Amino acid sequence: MEVPDSKKYAAELLGTFVLVFMGCGSAVIAGGLGVTLGGIGLVGISLAFGLSVLAMVYAIGHISGCHINPAITISMLVAGKIKSRDAMAYIIAQCMGAVIAAAVLLMIAGGLPGYDMDVNGLGQNGYGDHSPMNYTLAACLAAEVVLTFIFLLVIFGSTSKNAPAGFAGISIGFSLVLIHLVGIPITGTSVNPARSLGPALMVSGDALSQVWLFWIAPIIGGVMAAFVWKLVLETPEEDEEEEDPRRMRGRPSRMPPRHFDR
Repeated sequence: MEVPDSKKYAAELLGTFVLVFMGCGSAVIAGGLGVTLGGIGLVGISLAFGLSVLAMVYAIGHISGCHINPAITISMLVAGKIKSRDAMAYIIAQCMGAVIAAAVLLMIAGGLPGYDMDVNGLGQNGYGDHSPMNYTLAACLAAEVVLTFIFLLVIFGSTSKNAPAGFAGISIGFSLVLIHLVGIPITGTSVNPARSLGPALMVSGDALSQVWLFWIAPIIGGVMAAFVWKLVLETPEEDEEEEDPRRMRGRPSRMPPRHFDR
């Protein structure tokens, strides 16, 4: 049975909310402010982002495909795996979810005496003076392109016909953990325009003025991955499968493949 569009868009909003709230929340609350509890550090924050995606793949993958990331949606559009109308609605829903999550996170973080958004931040991304380790704009741009490219290749491969059934969420989630382990010192790790937009809107100032990079770079990386997958890595069998959408139905264990059958 076809999932109603409204449910798909609601799933994308909620999934992106969870990713931003849990991922950025781990940095703001458990990472930066949880001193008395020891803090979770780089590895803990990386796990929070990756495990959030893993959980959402299995929670909403059968509903919307669990993109929860405009770069993924645009990459799937380029690869011919989602309709343009759905892609636009997905991106709007993802941005809404991210902004709501950042607003809720700010409200909660503000309940701690001594919290200062200018000092503690809200998990926003940045380059130059706003990079965690002062990486240059060029370095941050290159990192975000490459990391997003790798992430999308994992997604295409994990949800392909020949991939082991039922494991897509695990490979996708843990690839995001690895990406954060490398990317956090450079930019704070975006690879997701909506994830960057939410905190930037709340923080405003330099965070908002720099958010353009965290839209452009992930989209470039995602589009590159779509072309590499279609032109180099995709097998003839998978291409055939896309031409007959009915072949994908009744196999929800390979999440998130539902975005392939539009």
